[in-house]
Amino acid sequence: MCSVPETERLSESLNSFRIHSLLPNFYYIPDFITAAEEDSLLRSHIQIPSNRWVSLSHRRLQAHPSTLTPKNTLLASPLPAWLTAPIIPRLERLGVFEDAPHRSPNHVLVNEYRPGEGIMPHEDGGAYHPIVATVSLGGVAVLDVYEKADGNDSREEVDAEDRDVGTTGTDGEKRNGRPMPCARILQEPRSLLITTGTAYTDLMHGIAEIDVDENLDSKAIANWGLLGDAAKFESGSSRRDTRTSLTYRDVLKTSKVGSRILGTGKK
Repeated sequence: MCSVPETERLSESLNSFRIHSLLPNFYYIPDFITAAEEDSLLRSHIQIPSNRWVSLSHRRLQAHPSTLTPKNTLLASPLPAWLTAPIIPRLERLGVFEDAPHRSPNHVLVNEYRPGEGIMPHEDGGAYHPIVATVSLGGVAVLDVYEKADGNDSREEVDAEDRDVGTTGTDGEKRNGRPMPCARILQEPRSLLITTGTAYTDLMHGIAEIDVDENLDSKAIANWGLLGDAAKFESGSSRRDTRTSLTYRDVLKTSKVGSRILGTGKK
């Protein structure tokens, strides 16, 4: 189990979705959106012009409404409609961002992972209020959770594009070339994973660059009892398909000049 202090929980309405086998503050909701809503979201993101995608060596991404400035400021502008409904109203009804400065997410990072792609262990950094809500589309993946190495305060940027949206990385203990996770969370299509409090600030997370997730069972997967359909993984493995994640966060520093630069303000 990951050993960091427990902090204040989210609203009582989320208690039944708390990952009790993994302290502190993780919540998992299967079937947060419907299959039809998932199809609509996937069609919308495919239709985004290619110049909005940033291609990295192990995935590609979009930042909405924009990337952050070098000083971790968001040029404030409304999120596109396809990223707003139905997800944000449901997050608001659950009270996920009710204690955040803007009381609602103002930034979404869209990551697309093909089989064999992933992201190194990292932390999301101080540009955001310490709550992140991730909706998974398409494929299945296991999120590996890591403790930070004792006494290691250094941070390495995952890549330049992640730097622009405020994501930093810190290496932990490595074994066979990779840090050893203290927990594993299986993310099904259409699910919502919420990370908050010390789970956000004191732990790292990453996705292994593999084609098949293995060792899937109730002992190895922290949220096994919350899965929508655990029977799909009774073989103990899951071959990856292309997975898209929608990561909702509240950027702390915003600038109203963004609406003019992005053409969404009053003229």
